Parts: sequence; C-alpha cells; structure tokens
Amino acid sequence: MIPILDSKRQYATIGNEIEKAVCEVLRSGSYILGPNCKALEVELAKYIGCNYAVALNSGTDALHLALRALDIGKGDEVITTAFTFVATTEAIGIVGATPVFADINPDTFNIDPKEIEKRITPKTKAIIPVHLYGQPCDMGAIMDIAKRHNLYVIEDCCQAIGAEYKGQKVGTFGDIGCYSFYPTKNLGGMGDGGLITVNSENLRNRVVALRNHGGAIRYHHDEIGVNSRLDEIQAAILRVKLNYIDEWNKLRRAHAKTYNELLAGCPDIQTPKELDNTYCVYHQYTVKIPNRDEVHKMLQEAGIGAMLYYPIPLHLQKVHAHLGWTKGMLPNTEKDTEMVISLPMFPELTLEEQKTVASTLINCIEKSKAAV
Repeated sequence: MIPILDSKRQYATIGNEIEKAVCEVLRSGSYILGPNCKALEVELAKYIGCNYAVALNSGTDALHLALRALDIGKGDEVITTAFTFVATTEAIGIVGATPVFADINPDTFNIDPKEIEKRITPKTKAIIPVHLYGQPCDMGAIMDIAKRHNLYVIEDCCQAIGAEYKGQKVGTFGDIGCYSFYPTKNLGGMGDGGLITVNSENLRNRVVALRNHGGAIRYHHDEIGVNSRLDEIQAAILRVKLNYIDEWNKLRRAHAKTYNELLAGCPDIQTPKELDNTYCVYHQYTVKIPNRDEVHKMLQEAGIGAMLYYPIPLHLQKVHAHLGWTKGMLPNTEKDTEMVISLPMFPELTLEEQKTVASTLINCIEKSKAAV
C-alpha cells in the first residue's frame, strides 16, 4: 500500500523534537495562549512576510473570523470558487453572507479573474481566492479587480503555506490571509489549528478579541465572539515543524517534477501546470484523466492511495441548493471535478514508490479504455 500521505514517516524523523516540546508544555502548566502560541505568531508572521499573525483553532475559524473582522454579513455577497473544500463557503454562510461562484482556469484549478468580474454586483463585498492544492492564484489580476471595485480580498491559503506569487508569499496580498494546520497540511499539527495573517493592527486586534469571546480584556466583552484559541501543545508542535517547512516544500516540488517526467509519455494524463512567476508547494499532486471514477477504483484495489479532491463542486452541493445554481453554470469547474485525481504526495515519498504509482496509473487508464 502506498498512502496518499504518511504522517508516521514524518514523525519518525522529528519525533524526538516533538516529544521534547510537548513535554515542556505539559510541565509548564501553561496550556492556552501561552508563550508558545505568542512565539508561533511572531515566527509565522516573519516567515510569511506580514506584520501580524493570529493563531486560531482551525482554518475554518480563520475564514469565519476574517469575514467577521471585515464586517461582512447579511445582504453581502462574496465571490469565490466552487472548486474547494466546503469550509470556504461554510464560513460565508456562518456570517449570513451569500457565496457567489466564479468559474476556474482549467489549467490551474484556481478561480479565473476574468470570471470574477462577471459576478460583481452592488452587493459584492469581498473576493475569496483559494490557492488550491498549493498553487497560487493570479493575485496580480485579482488585486487589480479588488482595487477597481473597492472590494476586500481574503486569501484562502489553507493548502498553500510557503507558496509564492512573484516572489511574495501568498497570504500577504489581500486584506487577510487564512491558513489551516490540519494534520494533513504541508505544515500540519497533531490536531486542529489555524492562523490569520494581516498587516493592519486594527484588524489584528479585532481578530484577537473575536477569538476570545469578543473581548480584548478579560471579562470585558464588546461583541459576540467565539472560542478559537490555539492550544499550547499544538503551538509547540508547529514551532518545531516550521523549521522544516521550506525543506519539505522543496521535496514536494522535486516529487512533482519526478511525477511529471514519469507521466510525460501518457497523452491521457494532464499533469499540473504552474503559472509563470509562481512557486507551487504541491499540497496535492493532482492530474486530469479520462474514466476517472473507474481508474480511481482500480488504483484503490492496487493499493495506491489516490484521492478525489473534490468530486462534487460546491454550487451543486445540497447545502447550497437554495442559491439556485444548476449544472452547466460553471462548465470548467464541472468538467475538471469529474476528471481530477490526486496521487500520493508527501516529503518522505520514495522514488520507487513514485515509479509504482505512475506505472500503475498508466496501466489502469489503459485497462479502463479497453473496457469501453
């Protein structure tokens, strides 16, 4: 079995450091919003290249509190992609706003700036571009649109820590950047975790209050907030892992290059394409293939842990049925979600495993075509 991700291998290399950091927290008696959380915020702000970072308990909360901090709510529209995890639109719904979907660039899977402009109305308040699979969006074009139409930009970087557009890390272009530290992410904790990045001190202060029951001072509550405080154990674990993130991302890029070479001889496989002047961190290595569902089943039976991220676009999900979106309204999104499949991708993946994955994929595609 070759898994889509093997966190045990990562732990085997840094487990001693992790255990030491965790034990220090356990002995300290400080478990919530302590020194590790504060240090992590400083270290991540420096790494990402922003003025402030605020640690939270999930990437979903990061998106939710970003919208809250910008006073986006009932009656407002937020333009985003339907090709993403539901957390992106879930956050929009939680604050009472309405998600409006724009189609994608079929080469990158990311929101197409030209399609964004078509969706802008007097109710539009913000854009949420998602750097899907670790591939940076066209932030130059998106920020130009936002500036011309006076819109906020919230970057969903939950799969893209360390990714860059024209030498600048994602999460620093818009008003707010949102990150997830779910265990499967490039920088993953051993539990849930999230982060917001901002350059505005006022926005930073607002998020700090919102994450702690709506108050900046203990027992003084200025608005309805939430409990979204990253615990010290997760912060300590992430501080250890942050030292390795660039190395791990480089390995992911090297694996992507190897996959590209191994799959180059099969015309039925469309490998990932990177925009010019971008640095993709390959949270997932995702290809487009024919007969996707049948091939996926064959790969699973052969012990290849390929995954489908995401087979049903959000505009066709039951949760958004009341919005009136129907099949055919986002043709690129709908076509790609029927063709994409993600192959095993993690820093510790071996060359022999990649060769096995590639040859098995090609064989499964040939078998599926012969059966038609």
